[in-house]
Amino acid sequence: MAITLTESAADRVQSYLDGSDGKGLRFGVRKTGCSGFAYVVDIASEANLDDHVFQSRGIEVFVDPKSLELVDGTTIHFEKQELAETFVFKNPNVSAECGCGESFTVD
Repeated sequence: MAITLTESAADRVQSYLDGSDGKGLRFGVRKTGCSGFAYVVDIASEANLDDHVFQSRGIEVFVDPKSLELVDGTTIHFEKQELAETFVFKNPNVSAECGCGESFTVD
């Protein structure tokens, strides 16, 4: 079980953590969209008692138990293209994504 950050993603998260009281990255999913689930990415101010905690490139990544089965094995990347900046997720559990790219389905 693991969540991995690329160097660009770790650098971006660290830039959010610098000067804040954040402890790491909170990563999970919520039910939504036309395909079923959407990613949730936020700065974690603390770990919840039932969180799974991963270390990647010096960043702690906190994942709740319900999300873990849907995101286990995911690599998080950060991309800049012209004026757009976004996190990109390579999730081996995804079986389909909606056309707009905002939600996904797992089998």
